[in-house]
Amino acid sequence: MDGNPNVQRNDRKPQPLKPGTAKKAILIAVAAIVVIYLGFSSFYTVQEQERAAILTFGKYTSEETAGLHFKWPYPIQEVIMVKAELTQRIHIGYRQNGDTVVPVEEEALMITGDENIVSADAVVQWKISNIHDYLYNIDDPEQFLRNAASSSIRSVIGSEKLDYAITDGKTVIQDKVREKLLELQTKYKTGIQIIDIKFQDIEPPSGQVEEAFREVTNAREEKNTKINNAVKYENDRIPKARGEAQALLENAEGEKKSRVLNAEGDVAKFNAIYNEYKNNPNVTQSRLILETLEKILPNAQIFITNSNSDTVNYLPLNELLKGGNGTAKQTETTSPVTVPQQEPQGGDAQ
Repeated sequence: MDGNPNVQRNDRKPQPLKPGTAKKAILIAVAAIVVIYLGFSSFYTVQEQERAAILTFGKYTSEETAGLHFKWPYPIQEVIMVKAELTQRIHIGYRQNGDTVVPVEEEALMITGDENIVSADAVVQWKISNIHDYLYNIDDPEQFLRNAASSSIRSVIGSEKLDYAITDGKTVIQDKVREKLLELQTKYKTGIQIIDIKFQDIEPPSGQVEEAFREVTNAREEKNTKINNAVKYENDRIPKARGEAQALLENAEGEKKSRVLNAEGDVAKFNAIYNEYKNNPNVTQSRLILETLEKILPNAQIFITNSNSDTVNYLPLNELLKGGNGTAKQTETTSPVTVPQQEPQGGDAQ
């Protein structure tokens, strides 16, 4: 003890660990590390837009879709994640970083079939269709697709004229490029599916050439507009003219039928009168005369007398008219008045 009586000195030395205990602790630590490693390396998660390629001893064996999965630890099995469910894009003739567009002239500029230079920008949409072919048949899939798309565009535009390429032929060229690009993917078994290819611009290089072709394009569009307006006017007028012609034909046909029916009615009426006339000619003749007089002289006053005798009849017309207060009497028969013998004058009706 030292000078301080309250402080006790512990002179005991720590006992050394036994060799078996230290070895046991090391083994436990190693086992824990192995278990943790196996746990982390045996389970893996595949995202929605991904698919997993499983390699067993370095050989492609299977695929897994989205979700949590188990595999044997490395080096027995290995997992390669591929964005097989994601539609991707590559740009030909330019690069886009956010809102910034950087042209790439060595890709965009190409020569046409009539030896003119044109600038073509396109976007290719694609996705992975076969993971095995995508991983093992090509080294750099994106660069291969870029080269294939550029080659297809140059091949098609190189067979077309500049005027056609920058005006009406854009859609046709686009379809031809897509077909050639599909042929290349099938030929080399890249495992890439081409969804679509769209041209952003097909135009001559900037400068006076571009301005001249823009004027040509505007003139062609104006021509097409006028043609469309003329076709619209034609489609509007022709049906109306046909309708009017059909209406005239129908009216003429109706008039024809009406006149035919009227004529047939007149013939039937004449035949009926003629039959009656054959039965009694005098009566029918007198009736026809009276009906005709009533039609041609609707406001006339008609007096009928009997002139069978050899004397001349005297008709007091003024007295008859005054006695009727100016009204017409349809039929008046008077007694004959004897006058000196004269030649008959007048007719049966006056």
